Amino acid sequence: MQKKIDHEIAQYHSRTITSKSLQDRASNYLPGGSTRDAQYFDPYPIFADHGKGHYLFDVDNNKYLDFVINATSLILGHSHPEIITSLQKQVELGTAFSAPIEKLIDYSELLCKRIPSIDTLRFTNSGTEATLLAIRAARAYTKKSKIAKFEGGYHGTHESVVISVTPQLENLSKTEYNPVRGYESQPTNILEDVVLLPYNNLDVCEMILRSHKDNLSCVIIEPIVSAFGYTPLNLDFLQGIRKITQDLDILLIFDEVQSLRISSGGAQEYFGVFPDLTAMGKIIGGGMPVGAFGGHRDIMSIFDQSEGKSYIPHSGTFNGNPMTLAAGLVTMNHLTPEVYAQLNNLGEILRQKLRSVFAEFEIPTVISGIGSFFGIHFRENEITDYRSTFDSNKSMRRLLFLSLINSGILLQSQAAGSLNILSSELEIDLLVNTTRDVLERIKY
Repeated sequence: MQKKIDHEIAQYHSRTITSKSLQDRASNYLPGGSTRDAQYFDPYPIFADHGKGHYLFDVDNNKYLDFVINATSLILGHSHPEIITSLQKQVELGTAFSAPIEKLIDYSELLCKRIPSIDTLRFTNSGTEATLLAIRAARAYTKKSKIAKFEGGYHGTHESVVISVTPQLENLSKTEYNPVRGYESQPTNILEDVVLLPYNNLDVCEMILRSHKDNLSCVIIEPIVSAFGYTPLNLDFLQGIRKITQDLDILLIFDEVQSLRISSGGAQEYFGVFPDLTAMGKIIGGGMPVGAFGGHRDIMSIFDQSEGKSYIPHSGTFNGNPMTLAAGLVTMNHLTPEVYAQLNNLGEILRQKLRSVFAEFEIPTVISGIGSFFGIHFRENEITDYRSTFDSNKSMRRLLFLSLINSGILLQSQAAGSLNILSSELEIDLLVNTTRDVLERIKY
């Protein structure tokens, strides 16, 4: 296996000489040559030159069919002409103001009407800020300090949620779900305010939530777990978590930073399970920096400063900035129910075809995903929670990723990705057939 990986790395080096030179230069000024972990992969990332439609072009003139599309955010593809036109018009008017613009109302109205649980909302500049402020709102509204999150769940990079994102197996208790610090010197008192839960185990979750109910402000959860190759949670589990939190007066926060793309109203509309607060990001920025959070009017009123100082201050120089609003409005107006249906149907076709091609080679594989998401896992059994991910064959995943990138197919390094509105069966078949060619090459 290692010889095959080394062969693909050597081929990668030969195709990406300029990217290697830029990585070496970047390493002088950026830790690890990067400012964003998700952009990096070993041995070094490709450096982009430009994107067009479904394709990304690197500085070595390689062309990639792009299923990463900037961490699922470019749902209209690269350099959509209407987004370009909208941004050009806005640049001429101004890129940022200390005053609001009418587009802020237009866009807020659109999102509030589409997403069932949101009465009012606030914009931020990242998904991390969105989950941070949703949690802060829950704490302020309930006047309780603890939060509950799920083992293996990713919700950005603020202190409360970097607990137990990727803990090592040896640090996990065999008898309980113990919170594990995100880094060694993280203040230990943060552990006292974070309660850990297991995905898809309602009985254990109920027991834990009931034991902490007097101090728990909220439960934050991704209804579609991005870290597990976009694995949707069991519907009865989501429904159960909703009922338990309602019974115990604990607010439920849906992290829909990525899952918002599976229907007009996000995963909550798709599943028919509605939270108290929702965090958003990715597609709503149209390729520009963005985040947003919203929910029930009475909860969000804690940010209302119109009659004096708000209960929870919330500022941000670029919150709801004109450029993001311009690109976001174009994007969301393109995403009609018919477009979502087409994307989701193509996603199901892709997942079925991937299952078939791996079955041809009798390679134990689980293809995860829902809607326009997909993930590839080299394992026998479905993923149910974080602890069940450890028996996946990570070397095989790395080999597939490198082999595909050498063949002009770009996936996330975790062998996952998503479609965009330019995707068709042509692109799906190109991915599937290239995967077949790669498996033929690496199996022997």
